Amino acid sequence: MNYFLKILGGGREVGRSAIEVGNSDSSIILDYGVNFDEKDNPNFPLQEVPNRVKGFVVSHAHLDHVGALPIYQIGSLNTKVYGTVATRIITEVMLKDFLKLSGSKIPYEWVEVRKTMDNFMAIGYGEETEIDSMKVSLYNAGHIPGSSIIKVSSEKGAVAFTGDINLTETKLMKPAEIESIGNANVLVMESTYGKFNHPNRKVVENEFYEKVLEVVESGGTVLVPAFSLARSQEVLSVLAERDFPYPVYYDGMSREITEIMLGFREFLNKPDLLKKAYDNFNYVKGWEDRHRAWKERGVIVASAGMLKGGPAVYYFKKLSESSKNAIFLVSYQAINTPGRRLLEMGKFDEYSGLLKARLEIFDFSSHAGRRQLLEIVKSIKGLEKAVLVHGSPDNETSLADLIKQETGVEVIIPENGQEISL
Repeated sequence: MNYFLKILGGGREVGRSAIEVGNSDSSIILDYGVNFDEKDNPNFPLQEVPNRVKGFVVSHAHLDHVGALPIYQIGSLNTKVYGTVATRIITEVMLKDFLKLSGSKIPYEWVEVRKTMDNFMAIGYGEETEIDSMKVSLYNAGHIPGSSIIKVSSEKGAVAFTGDINLTETKLMKPAEIESIGNANVLVMESTYGKFNHPNRKVVENEFYEKVLEVVESGGTVLVPAFSLARSQEVLSVLAERDFPYPVYYDGMSREITEIMLGFREFLNKPDLLKKAYDNFNYVKGWEDRHRAWKERGVIVASAGMLKGGPAVYYFKKLSESSKNAIFLVSYQAINTPGRRLLEMGKFDEYSGLLKARLEIFDFSSHAGRRQLLEIVKSIKGLEKAVLVHGSPDNETSLADLIKQETGVEVIIPENGQEISL
């Protein structure tokens, strides 16, 4: 029986991750996420005939990997979903929030989200699960709590899928367990940072802390726009580790996510540090707290990470007019987002004046950089093909050239809809 790999999303683009692995009779899909166009409309992956799909396996809970899952629960469909227990619980929070914010643009409703969670089967790292004719195993991917490398084995060999992966130890995560993959014929690998290496993590953390302290001790307030899932917890842990001596506020969905993470300490690198941040820092409960936070010198960690919405925008408007304050970005800033415009033009949008507050960006990335991605390729025994996804064409092309030069492995940069024989 012939097996194939089909790119349903994530081909020559970041996000909308969706990789089908199957044969002429049936298939499973690894991730099923969304990304967004310039007007913030969600883009969904290509679809497969529903009765062919025997299950979804999810690498982690970011929306660009899970946001489209409920489509396969519409009507009489009851498609099984597999992932770690942490991914299961966080996915529910993310899908509900997505529906609340973008419900009119999404082809499913609350009932499909509920069915997704009812059909979500939790499996542990290192466990082997059979889905139709294929066997699936998960291993820590080092990206966010619960994130997984997915290995799919069949009579024709094995496919390893990195999902989003990181080999750098962070406050939140231990490095990915790439040695656990062992043998695989095909590697499907993210290439978000295929052109770039990240700076030393300790150096970044120290620089961030010292500059935060500098602003606050000069009488200012630092706004750190950060994603509610993982980046907020990472920043709070950095501040907690050093016993930051001034008030720290955090606002948005990060409290709920933090509480979930603390309920699954086995997925965390330094759970006591996150617990310390949770106990010692101030959660913003409403407008009274919000009003107090920006008037007090200290740090505010608030969603959203690219300043596209959420409480971070409120704080930005309050803090941006004074040169004693600072906006410290800690996330990737996508094209056409306010965060990207600030970096490129010094303005929140075309109607705003120039930013007066101090602006800096710090590389707290939870993705592997260029040399680490090469290291992953080299670590897999028996590898024949590397399929690069979840990256812009220039990042993928640059990484492909490096892999070919140093390993001789065949590299494919597929488009969405492309089928690759196994």
